[in-house]
Amino acid sequence: MKELAKALRNWQSHQARVAGSVLYSDIGKVYYAKFGWQPNASNWQMEFPPMKIPWSSMAREVVEVDLERLCGRDETIIRDAMAKPTDRVKKLVTILPDLDHMLWHIAKENFATGHLFGKRPRAKGAIAGLPGHQAWAIWTHRYYTHPNAGSPGNVLYILRLVVEGDDSANKPSSRRENAFQREKQKRQVDSLIAVLHCAQAEAAEWQLNHVKLWEPTPWVQDVIMKSNICHRIVEREEDSVASSLWYDDDSVQETAPVWINNQHYAWC
Repeated sequence: MKELAKALRNWQSHQARVAGSVLYSDIGKVYYAKFGWQPNASNWQMEFPPMKIPWSSMAREVVEVDLERLCGRDETIIRDAMAKPTDRVKKLVTILPDLDHMLWHIAKENFATGHLFGKRPRAKGAIAGLPGHQAWAIWTHRYYTHPNAGSPGNVLYILRLVVEGDDSANKPSSRRENAFQREKQKRQVDSLIAVLHCAQAEAAEWQLNHVKLWEPTPWVQDVIMKSNICHRIVEREEDSVASSLWYDDDSVQETAPVWINNQHYAWC
């Protein structure tokens, strides 16, 4: 790993300067840290149970042809937000939730569901609300074992969740940040809840045991905690621990930039 850290410093550097490297540890937080990949300051998720309910009448399916447009809208929102200066931190970094990331996850989904069920899910997510007040999720069906095997580990991962008008998004935050005084618009709240209920319905239909959402924004956390949506919060200590190594001009940086949007779309 030490040699890899050195090699990555100049890997494909003819295209651009290498800024750093990201990995997701399934062996805890210590081993890779010894070689420079430090665990992110936060690695947690909200988990929701599947529910055998109809899709909300407020929402519609996100299908594969919708993904490019939604990813483009999301990228514009992110770039605009990160271009604004902040006094809290000097350096920010994010992995853009572009179409390639979504299609990588969906390719895995298509293979697994085709093998297990002989069909593929049509819905790649859900969207609700009118433009300017919309909420949408892009998700993937992840099977670790056959649903009939009795193992409770199969998951509907929400790869990316976007709520238009969420002023806590795409900036440094903590789940412990006090978001409860944040003014919320009812249309966005209703759209968000509709999308989350669709995710729970999709998980039930496809025999998935959990819906997992990595690190939602403080505004989204607030809505979920004040709603009647059953959920729990889980710290990831051993698996899928987002870790990163960052370079300066000569060596590894001692102070890492703040990672924005540590969500499941970036996992690989």
